[in-house]
Amino acid sequence: MASPSVEIEVDNRVVKVTNPDRVYFPPQQSGQAGATKLDVVEYYLAVGPGIVNALWERPCMLHRFPKGLAGDKVHQKRLPAGAPPWVETVQLYFPRWGRTADELCVTELGAVIWAVQMSTVEFHPWNSRRGQTEQPDEWRIDLDPGPESTYDTVRKVAHVAHEVLDELGAVGFPKTSGSKGLHVYVRIRPDGDHKVVRRAALAFAREVERRAPDLVTTEWWKKDRDPEHVFVDYNQNARDHTIAAAYSLRGLPDARVSTPVRWDEIDDADPRDFTIHTVPARFAELGDLHHDIDDHVFDIAPLLEWADRDDAAGAPDPDEGD
Repeated sequence: MASPSVEIEVDNRVVKVTNPDRVYFPPQQSGQAGATKLDVVEYYLAVGPGIVNALWERPCMLHRFPKGLAGDKVHQKRLPAGAPPWVETVQLYFPRWGRTADELCVTELGAVIWAVQMSTVEFHPWNSRRGQTEQPDEWRIDLDPGPESTYDTVRKVAHVAHEVLDELGAVGFPKTSGSKGLHVYVRIRPDGDHKVVRRAALAFAREVERRAPDLVTTEWWKKDRDPEHVFVDYNQNARDHTIAAAYSLRGLPDARVSTPVRWDEIDDADPRDFTIHTVPARFAELGDLHHDIDDHVFDIAPLLEWADRDDAAGAPDPDEGD
């Protein structure tokens, strides 16, 4: 028998949450707490300003788990049917299929909670906003460890990336991926399209690789990568490539969260410690560590100069569709 629904007040909205007791994250061991649909709602309410800041006016793909983690995951571009009129969207065109999709475009916390009511666990926004969907305003540095790499290697590469960012005069905002890696976001001017930003990201990745060749790879094909190296995934800046947002839950058994961290926490922060159960208290204490990212806008022109240098040297540039 289904549990009775509950009504959640979010600012000036009321969201009806059905099946609030449905288990989304089963307990991993005896005596350990799992998490229900209502727990997911309460988590996003607890980190509300952070998740809204991360998603603000960005096209957003939803990772939905209608039956919890025990069931299938649904990757949803289009807004689920039945949305109230106040839930906003942005229309995107996908040339590969010759179709459009109206994606969720968060402008208030109520939209996040409504998406959770529709079984969303993860939020994956674009790196551009709805006013200029083809001109990213966010450069994303994705440190993706190889199958035989360790998180300690990720930490070392993060410090190298930080060093390069400092020399460029760019302010990077790190966060755990919520899985095995680390992300660093840099706010940029929305002057170029996705191909331009990806080209800049590749130039940066190659510079990090030059400084730490024993730790880093930029090889696009997995078969060509050293499994102990960290891949700096520049292709995450390509059009329609998305990454879990800051403060997004991840669909992993321990209910991890992609969590902003300070640079001085990198050496000690363990991604396994940031979960649906621990991040609300951290957020209550520290607030949103990415709250001022819009105040630190970087011009990627120096990276494009590096890209020109690499092109002149004959460096290969894998097609973003590869």
